[in-house]
Amino acid sequence: MFGGDALAWMDEVAFIAATRFCRKPLVTISSDRVDFKEAIPAGTFAELVANVVHVGNTSLKVEVHIYLETMHKDDKHLAISGSFTFVAVDDNHRPTPVVCDQMLNGFS
Repeated sequence: MFGGDALAWMDEVAFIAATRFCRKPLVTISSDRVDFKEAIPAGTFAELVANVVHVGNTSLKVEVHIYLETMHKDDKHLAISGSFTFVAVDDNHRPTPVVCDQMLNGFS
């Protein structure tokens, strides 16, 4: 697999996690430090795991890890990791708060 394909997968998974977190329109503003520890060979299972790790006023950061395992062995291990930053936008494509008052009240 080409590195660009892996980056596209990671951005998509990060976008899904970020959207599920805040339920707002988002744009990717950066991909930070992506470490390719190992190539993804054909015939390998790839599991992508994303977690929101930081929430700012209008932005949030998501870490993504790609784990690999072969079909016939139980050898899951980390191959690629990176983080992606998103900004929530309103209907005019201007930054808007990630967390609304209703979400804050739900966490009290």
